[in-house]
Amino acid sequence: MSSSISGQPSLRPSSAISKLFRYFYIMKIDDFDRQIMEMLQNNARMTIKEISSNLGLSSTPVFERIKRLEKNGYIDKYVALLNRDLLGYKMVAFVQISLSLHNLHEVNSFVERITVFPEVMECYHTTGDSDFLLKILVKDMDQFNEFILNKLSNIENLGRVKTQFALSTRKRTTALDLEVDL
Repeated sequence: MSSSISGQPSLRPSSAISKLFRYFYIMKIDDFDRQIMEMLQNNARMTIKEISSNLGLSSTPVFERIKRLEKNGYIDKYVALLNRDLLGYKMVAFVQISLSLHNLHEVNSFVERITVFPEVMECYHTTGDSDFLLKILVKDMDQFNEFILNKLSNIENLGRVKTQFALSTRKRTTALDLEVDL
């Protein structure tokens, strides 16, 4: 229990306890919640009125459901997906990184250093032949070369670096399949 301004104990749980409760208590998702999330991941700018109309519900329960989905972490954030081709980002590279040292400090140090670079769109800690898989997005080979020489190569503890370039994109989506049981 935390203390209130009056000095009396507050019944409101601390942030850590609240997060722990949310971790162990899984919110039950029903068909309406699933449909709301599908609509929002296809168009995050849909109004509550539009969602309500599609579901045959009034606005208040839809608003409350969205707030509950946000509060419980099912809706992480709302973003605009930009057209990378129109913005000149034509080159996608997948870089496999093997570290020389694998202790927790070295792994965390690598992650802290690599994730600050704007060229790194995604970073995965992996099993198999390499330790990390990076998705790099750049405008051209010159920018990729600049990234390799002036950013990546300055990170300590690199063992092996292997790069593959995407020739084309056959599928790219951010939508999750919500047909699975939640």
